[in-house]
Amino acid sequence: MPGGRLTQQERQQIALGLADGLAYAEIGRRLDRPTSTVTREVMRNGGPTGYRADLAHRATERRTQRRRQAAPLAPAEAAPPEHGRDAEAVRAYEETFMTVLLGSGMPAMMSRVMACLTLADSGSLTAAELVQRLQVSPASISKAVSFLESQGFLRRERDEGRRERYIVDDDIWYQSMIASARSIAQIVQTARQGVGVLGADTPAGNRLENVARFLDFVAESSMRAAEQAREILHTKAPAPADDQPVRAASGDDAAEPGPEGQDVR
Repeated sequence: MPGGRLTQQERQQIALGLADGLAYAEIGRRLDRPTSTVTREVMRNGGPTGYRADLAHRATERRTQRRRQAAPLAPAEAAPPEHGRDAEAVRAYEETFMTVLLGSGMPAMMSRVMACLTLADSGSLTAAELVQRLQVSPASISKAVSFLESQGFLRRERDEGRRERYIVDDDIWYQSMIASARSIAQIVQTARQGVGVLGADTPAGNRLENVARFLDFVAESSMRAAEQAREILHTKAPAPADDQPVRAASGDDAAEPGPEGQDVR
């Protein structure tokens, strides 16, 4: 599989694939590139309907030039793998997770910071740790953190060393669902105002009423489901097998196999 940056010819093939209605996975297969590479390329350069190969190529060249002009950052030290994980598989998954966030509409740097925090076992990192892990400037981290905090995706607190840490709460996805449902509820209210203006017995008024009823049901269902499932977000990971206490079988608990594998108690 080829590595490195996309060439201008590859970008032209991406544009042709989008024009033909091909899925990102199919475009990636034809280029022998990961689907995430194609997805990220398209989403950061106008999206599927606004992607232009020549503009995307020039934008990439400008970004590369700006990076070269910026002061070089200290190289990140390779951290030892945690919990026996495959470090390369973790990096690939983080890229996939970030690409999905990017596809949902979250800006690129914010997606990278969010993925990095979510996949950290601690669920929290300092600005310096994010700079080192992502190899970007402190200003980029500050901007991304401010955006994510404004959307309720993270919170800040100071640790014992008075360093500011950025934390992904257990409740983040719950709060996100509630905020989304409230936004939908506002659309419902606006749609029903339109029914009164346009008239309930007109085609446009009828359309708005149907939209309001549909979105009202979706918003109510989403909020109810989020409330019912909220505790799932606070479920703790089970302790490793080695930490589980070994309980000796008592006379009451011990069981001997019967003639056909059945327990005899």
